[in-house]
Amino acid sequence: MSGICKSDRLKMGRRGFLAGLGLCLSGTPVLALTQVADLRGSIDGQDLGLVPDRPEDQSAAMQKAIDRAVARGKALFLPAGSYPVSNLDLPSGAMIVGVPGRTQLVHLGGGGVLMGANGASRIRLEGLSFDGGNKMLGEGRFGLLHFTGVTNLGMTDCEITGSSRSGLALDRCSGHVERCVISGAAEAGIRSVEGVGLTFSGNTIKGCANGGLLVLRWTQGEDGTLITGNRISAIAAKAGGTGQHGNGINVFRADGVIIASNHVSDCAFSAIRANSASNVQISGNTCLRSGETAIYSEFSFEGAIISGNLVDGGTMGISVANFQQGGRLASVTGNIVRNIRLDGPYPEEVAGFGIGIAVEADTVVSGNVIEGAPKYGILAGWGPYMRDLLIAQNILRDCPLGIAVTVVDGAGAAVIQGNVISGATRGAVVGYHWRDAVTGDLAAGAAIPSHLTIAGNTVSG
Repeated sequence: MSGICKSDRLKMGRRGFLAGLGLCLSGTPVLALTQVADLRGSIDGQDLGLVPDRPEDQSAAMQKAIDRAVARGKALFLPAGSYPVSNLDLPSGAMIVGVPGRTQLVHLGGGGVLMGANGASRIRLEGLSFDGGNKMLGEGRFGLLHFTGVTNLGMTDCEITGSSRSGLALDRCSGHVERCVISGAAEAGIRSVEGVGLTFSGNTIKGCANGGLLVLRWTQGEDGTLITGNRISAIAAKAGGTGQHGNGINVFRADGVIIASNHVSDCAFSAIRANSASNVQISGNTCLRSGETAIYSEFSFEGAIISGNLVDGGTMGISVANFQQGGRLASVTGNIVRNIRLDGPYPEEVAGFGIGIAVEADTVVSGNVIEGAPKYGILAGWGPYMRDLLIAQNILRDCPLGIAVTVVDGAGAAVIQGNVISGATRGAVVGYHWRDAVTGDLAAGAAIPSHLTIAGNTVSG
């Protein structure tokens, strides 16, 4: 009781004090109330007919309570306990607050979703747990919680478990999702389509069957989503494929996305995959034990910054690919790539597995440290698909072949200079015709093709 003084009790009023007392006796700090929301002036759900831990359907009572709270311009507070509900429709201005980890809304099933909104604005959900029970959702419902055309949506300190599709589905929404935990989804943890400047920050997404956090658009265009400080792990690819599923963070056709300071581990394919996403920034992320390429910028994009990431594990560290489809213009700097493997999740294609960094067009590769890539430390170009590469001041250690550079007719210019290459038993810099080595070591006196500039590299055993 030391956390509540007499003056505090007078300010909070009888119901606020009792709620605080309940939290204190349960071992939850009284400060949790202020962390969730200022509940003074809110409406207690029990005053509107909601009874926690009662087994029967409370959907009608919950919907009525939500609507009445909105009509009064107040937040609806749901005390700790379980509430069986389904198909709740949130109007503009709805704010629902629970006790984090203890207020649970359980999906009854029967089609539809647990909760959603269409065309609403200024919705807030705080401190609530949503349990889908793996019950089937209705047709056209892509998440246990599905919001469409919602502006200024806010979700904070919520939990979503057991969705038979995605945990949270957002279509054409703006707002933020912060400090939420999403697990056990049969598709993705979070799925955003045609977002409008969304922010996903500080969330934990784990144990989902086909994706972690997806940011998608039907046609390529500006999206502006911020993905920062999230922890994503154990993402499978139950639907199969060669990278369509099984990615921790997957950005598709969405431009202007920033992916920074996330911790992504144990994904079936990529930790971070940007497909046809221009002006993407992928910076300061930790990517561990990826099943395929750890960080991908691929297909028709222009503009990618990939900097300061730590990659430990994967069949390829970083790939900037598909110049033949317009993939170009990148900066790959200051990354650490290590412990790359030769064995992948499907039979080898194109250049295969075991590569530290691979790039193709209009790209700077500088200041990276690559260790233990069993095929190539760096792959520069593929066939004729190479143009204007600068590969400078990188450190490559214990890669059997340091830098493999294409010498196929039609390949553009590349400058390879000032790199430190040690332990390259098959050569420091070697020219390749597709998958076949066709030159000697270009850093050790072999004739250098006219489209290449190779100078000032330090090579040691």
